[in-house]
Amino acid sequence: MKILMLTWEYPPRIVGGIARVVHDLSKRLIKDGHEVTVVTYQDGDTPEYENDKGVEVYRVQNYMIHPNNFIDWVMQLNFNMVAKASELIQKNGKFDVIHAHDWLVANAAKTLKTSFDIPVVATIHATEAGRNSGIHDETQRYINDTEWLLTYEATEVIVNSNFMKGHVQGLFGLPFDKINVVSNGINLTNFNGIERDYDFRRQYAMDNEKIILYMGRLVYEKGVQYLISAMPKILDNYHDAKLVIAGKGGMLDELKQQVDSMGLSNKVYFTGYLNSKQVQKMYKCADIAVFPSTYEPFGIVALEAMLAGVPAVVSDVGGLNEIVDHRENGMKSYAGNSNSIADSVLSLLYDKQLAANIAKKAKLKVKEEFNWNKIAQDTHYVYEKAICKTVAQRQLEQIAQEKAKKAEKAKNTDKEITNLLNFKKRHAYA
Repeated sequence: MKILMLTWEYPPRIVGGIARVVHDLSKRLIKDGHEVTVVTYQDGDTPEYENDKGVEVYRVQNYMIHPNNFIDWVMQLNFNMVAKASELIQKNGKFDVIHAHDWLVANAAKTLKTSFDIPVVATIHATEAGRNSGIHDETQRYINDTEWLLTYEATEVIVNSNFMKGHVQGLFGLPFDKINVVSNGINLTNFNGIERDYDFRRQYAMDNEKIILYMGRLVYEKGVQYLISAMPKILDNYHDAKLVIAGKGGMLDELKQQVDSMGLSNKVYFTGYLNSKQVQKMYKCADIAVFPSTYEPFGIVALEAMLAGVPAVVSDVGGLNEIVDHRENGMKSYAGNSNSIADSVLSLLYDKQLAANIAKKAKLKVKEEFNWNKIAQDTHYVYEKAICKTVAQRQLEQIAQEKAKKAEKAKNTDKEITNLLNFKKRHAYA
C-alpha cells in the first residue's frame, strides 16, 4: 500500500504521544513492505524533507507569522499540508489510504479525501471533552466539533483502548462497528544496553533514596498534583524516598508552588524536559513509576516503565486500567485519590518481592501484547476495510447512476410513445 500519514508532530518534534506512535507504526509498516509518506509540521531547524530509514517525511512551515490564536495557526497548517500532499499526489500518483491523527489535521484529511477520492482512516488519540471533563468554552467546542467532523469523514476510526471506543461512540454517535480498537505499542529495543547510571542518578537523588518517578506532560488531567499530595504520607512511612517529576507543561509553576507550600522542596525534584537518551536513563534509575491520570486514553508511558523493568502504579481509568492488573503486573490506585496512591507506592517500597514479581510480569506482558509487529498488522487490516468500503461505495454509486440513466431513458421512451399516439389520434379525427 501507499500510505499517507498526516500528523502535527513527528520526531524530533514531540509534543505528546502522537509523534512516537506515528514514528514506530510507520517504521513497522515499511518493514512489512508498504510505502509510507508523512506530512507534518516543520519545527525549528528540522529538514523540509527527510528519508527516515525508508519513511518519506515532508515538513511544511506555517506562514502565519502572527496568528490570532491557536485555531487560526492550526487552520493555516492544514492549508499547507493540503498543498504539499497535492503536490506529491500529482508527482507520484494517488495514495491508497490517508491516515489522519487527531483533530489537528482534520480539515486537510477531508479536503484530500474529497479532492482525490482517497479513503481516510482517523485515529482519535484523545478527545477535548475527555481532557477537560466536558466542553466549557467556545475554543473547546470548536475542537470537539472538528473531532466529530474527522470521525464523520473517516471511513474507519481507530482508538487505542476499549474505554476510548465507548467514549468516542457515546460522544460522537458513531456506528459501533466503525470504531476499531488497536492498542498503541512500544519499540521493544528501547532499553537494550541501557543500565543504571549512578552518576546520572546522583543528579536527582542520593544513593539511599528510592526514586518515585513521574514521566509526562504537566497538565491537569495527568494528575501530578495528586501524586505530590501523596508524598507526606509516603515520607511519613518511608523517609528515604524522592519524587522526581520529569516533563514540562502549563502546570509547572502551579505544581512548584504546591511543593513549596507543602514544605516538600527537598523531596521533590523537577527535571524539566528530558531528551530521549535522558528519558531512558531516568527510567533505569527509578525504583517506582507513578502515572496518576484522571483521564488517559491509553498511557504509553506505563508501557515504557514496564519495559524498563520499573514497577508501576497507575490510576484506575481509561487505557491504564486495561493495561495493568492489580498486584500482578502493576499496582492501581483510585483516580484523584492521594491516599490510595500513597498506599500503592508504600506496598512496593516495603515488599521487595512483590515489586520484583510485578516488574518481571509487566515486561513479559509488554513484549507479548504491545509489540509493533502485531499492531501494524491490525492497522493494515483497518486500512483494507476502509479501502474495500470505499470501492463498494463507488460500485453502488455507479449502479445507482446506471439505474437512474435507464429510468430516465425509459421515461423519455414512454413520453415519445405517448406523443406518437396523440399525434395518430389527432390525424385520425382529421
